[in-house]
Amino acid sequence: MIALVDYGAGNLTSVRKALAAVGAGVFIPAAAVDLERAAGIVVPGVGHFGATRALGAAWIERIRAHIAAGRPLIGICLGMQWLFDASDEAPDVGGVGVFSGCCTRLETHGTDVKVPHVGWNNVNLCRRDWIADGITDGTQVYFTHSYAAPLTGDAVASAEHGSRFAAIVQRGNVAGVQFHPEKSGDAGLRILRNFVRRALS
Repeated sequence: MIALVDYGAGNLTSVRKALAAVGAGVFIPAAAVDLERAAGIVVPGVGHFGATRALGAAWIERIRAHIAAGRPLIGICLGMQWLFDASDEAPDVGGVGVFSGCCTRLETHGTDVKVPHVGWNNVNLCRRDWIADGITDGTQVYFTHSYAAPLTGDAVASAEHGSRFAAIVQRGNVAGVQFHPEKSGDAGLRILRNFVRRALS
């Protein structure tokens, strides 16, 4: 079973439907201890980084134990940003620190590019790894965000909106996507299928 974490930062219905579409059984844990029975964890989210404050010490402890046990986890949009050290959007709220770096506001560099970044955009592969299996360079996916993660060695793919940022990250069994796979058609379902296959193998 896949645990879909609900911390009040977005509508879970579309994510749940997308996971069901790729064959995953899904449950929403009522408490952090429920994560113990999850084969994989999905941390979704939209909106302000401050919303992650709801994932307190008990949740972080269980999530870190899940990762340490080698079980897969994926963060979506805000959920991906939370996997980094911090975000300038809420400097008083720390991230989990699975990935190094701080998420920052998208820079327009004096262009007419609008923030937030909303709509379809292509991703450019930086390297090959399991989370992006079957994803081709230039694939279009759906974004909606104002802040983004830095490009580091953990980046599997980048995207550009005013500036270039990490669109897919992955280290070991932990992955994150800045876009919304549940709204990204076949490519998004492929990402989720890759995750579910990893979790249930």
